[in-house]
Amino acid sequence: MAEQTSKQLPARGAELTAGAPFHPRLGDLALDLAKACRIGVVVALPSDTSASYQLRPPGGGEDWRARSDGSTLRPVPVPVTHVTPMRRDAIYDHRAQQAAVPVTVHYEDGGACETMLVLTPAQVELYYIQLGQLIEARESAREREQ
Repeated sequence: MAEQTSKQLPARGAELTAGAPFHPRLGDLALDLAKACRIGVVVALPSDTSASYQLRPPGGGEDWRARSDGSTLRPVPVPVTHVTPMRRDAIYDHRAQQAAVPVTVHYEDGGACETMLVLTPAQVELYYIQLGQLIEARESAREREQ
């Protein structure tokens, strides 16, 4: 499968917030903030005959309605499967006292996005120690195989 790259979306809280409304399509999953962040499949769109979205729990159940302007609806985030470092140099910003490691975040649907893993100096030191231990363990395993 060809790698898909998407832009990282900001995380949304459970409260109603101002911003661009989400206008899902028929069959999309949507999170409804007005229904305690309940997730539903969009089974009907606002139209001349219906003044709201109609949603149904993914496994079936009782339908409910959401505002036609989409102001209470949010996209359901796709779960992350893993994160891999990119083949680019990490950078250290002495003014911010943090390091940035370029990484690719991989999603369950096959998508991916490039971002930065930001680390404090204490985290850099911790991972330095842990990576050193992993390198030693790998070398020991290689020696035992020979």
